[in-house]
Amino acid sequence: MSAIRWINITDSTNNEARRRFSRLDNLSVICARKQTEGHGQGDHTWNSAPGKNLTFSVVLKFGRTLLATDGILITCIATLGIRDYLLRKGIEARVKWPNDIWVDDKKICGILIENTLEGVHINGSIIGIGLNLNQKHWPDDIPNPISVSNLKGRFYCRRLEMRRLYNNIRRRYRMFLSNDGRKKLQEEFGKVVFRLP
Repeated sequence: MSAIRWINITDSTNNEARRRFSRLDNLSVICARKQTEGHGQGDHTWNSAPGKNLTFSVVLKFGRTLLATDGILITCIATLGIRDYLLRKGIEARVKWPNDIWVDDKKICGILIENTLEGVHINGSIIGIGLNLNQKHWPDDIPNPISVSNLKGRFYCRRLEMRRLYNNIRRRYRMFLSNDGRKKLQEEFGKVVFRLP
């Protein structure tokens, strides 16, 4: 069975992944054409035109291999995987702390990470990702969005791009499996992350 499961509509892919969590394998993906209650950090909503962008969640299962104090590694896996994908398209992106991917002064991707703790360990994680792929117009109250299509001037196949993005995230996950890889993840992350003043 494919690691990427496509569904037409859900409240949010993070909620969908949580409901299915026990039945999903490590590195499974739930990708939706439309979310009715997509959300970001805190009480922020995520605006995405149905069928235009990549709205999905990645399930990671760590068992007892990740201390809660090292949870930043999950952010490294997600953000660097997305950045790798964009770089392959000729798009230079940076990570706005803690959960956005920006190109210059515009937001191209948002991330929401929800962890399950078991004692001092992170047992599992659901990484919700919204990447602006084909959408070109947003409501006026969305301050600074941009999409891959805006930047490159073409339309993209969502299923093909989802596989490409997934492969980049999976490659970053493989780095997490070794101590040397974990160190490199954090070093690279430190070079591309910034905070607004």
